[in-house]
Amino acid sequence: QVQLEESGGGLVQAGGSLRLSCAASAVTFGSYAVGWHRQAPGKQCDLVADMTSDGTTNYADSVKGRFTISRDNAKNTVYLQMNGLSPEDTATYYCRASKLWNVYWGQGARVTVSA
Repeated sequence: QVQLEESGGGLVQAGGSLRLSCAASAVTFGSYAVGWHRQAPGKQCDLVADMTSDGTTNYADSVKGRFTISRDNAKNTVYLQMNGLSPEDTATYYCRASKLWNVYWGQGARVTVSA
């Protein structure tokens, strides 16, 4: 069982930046694919960015060039650096770790971007 805990959410003005962190309990964290998803009120949960265990990244078109996913396997942590935030980025952001058929989710971090 992998436990994930997000941190770093909050309120920021449009154009600002935030960095989300997700700390994992798994000791073999480096072998997991990781990702960030978000869900705005009344909308479905969408993929924001993910990274395979070998470091290959993938981003939603809406965040390309503004968001960066990274990981520190020694710290069992995955990050999402968010720059150039807009009100459309307001959502609850969820961290995900997956390996084979096992998928684990964090509890979510709320991000609110004011105009």
